[in-house]
Amino acid sequence: NCNGKSLLHAPSSLPSNITGLDLSFNHLVVPQHGTLLMHFPSLHSLNLSSNALLALSPAIFSNLGALRLLDLSSCSIAHLHTDAFKGLGNLHTLLLRNNSLQELEVPFFLSLKALFHLDLQHNALVSVDAMSLQLMEAVPQVRLEGNPWVCNCTAHPLQQWLWHRQAVQVTCASPPWLRGREVAALDSQDLGCRMKKRFPRGLSTAQQITVTHSNTTTPPAGKAGRSWPYLVGFVVAAIGISILIALAAKCKLFHKNFTSYRHRPLPETSSVGGSPMEDGSSWDRGFSGRETCESHPIPGAADLQGEDDDGFIEDNYIQPSEQLPEEEEQESHLSI
Repeated sequence: NCNGKSLLHAPSSLPSNITGLDLSFNHLVVPQHGTLLMHFPSLHSLNLSSNALLALSPAIFSNLGALRLLDLSSCSIAHLHTDAFKGLGNLHTLLLRNNSLQELEVPFFLSLKALFHLDLQHNALVSVDAMSLQLMEAVPQVRLEGNPWVCNCTAHPLQQWLWHRQAVQVTCASPPWLRGREVAALDSQDLGCRMKKRFPRGLSTAQQITVTHSNTTTPPAGKAGRSWPYLVGFVVAAIGISILIALAAKCKLFHKNFTSYRHRPLPETSSVGGSPMEDGSSWDRGFSGRETCESHPIPGAADLQGEDDDGFIEDNYIQPSEQLPEEEEQESHLSI
């Protein structure tokens, strides 16, 4: 126990096989290069709290491979190098509360394979990136209380992570209308996000982050993205059926008109111009060229009238015998 002795360095008189060392409340000078306490490889616990360390150089604890507890509370640490805890593969507890950390570097957790308890209370953290949250998923106990968290849409991954771990007492510092409210109790609308979705407890944080990112950047495809071929097929089928119906109606109308306008000349009933037999024979001769394979009997007046009585008589079929009375009447007027 060497706390509160205004030490600049660890006493050289200490035995090298000690397993616990308390150097809190001193004025230790951290070397810019090399390791700290290189003569104590058997340490299991090290208390460096309340020393103005400010920054930790890379691999500063690399010679303390057996260390399981490291207390760096109240050391005014504002930045952690990505390799600051390199070599601490057996570290179980890391205490970083009451410092000035504003962000967490992602590789900061990579070398801490056995970490069980991480204390980040009362720092200056306003947000945590998704990758750091994913790495912290492997740490069973994480303390994040007392940080000035900004509760906007960027805090949505943190909100989901806290809700999944059932963490409490992590409250918002801003905006003012959310100050003091627990982050885990908020939803996406409170955070100003458009989507509102909570993940099942069985999902890992990596899956939650992936789903959250895909929902906020790209619109979901799902069934709507695969339904357009069915819509196109339905439209094509409807157009095809409409065309078939139109063709069927057109053919029926054509057949009706063709049957209605297939007229024959009226039989000659007057004595002028020859007998009906003669007219019928002349008519028969007129059509003999076109109907070479069939012979048609001469129709009678009753048959023709019953067959073609549709109320219309075309001008081309008025016989000369019907024009004679009109010509005689005109000549009588002229003679008068």
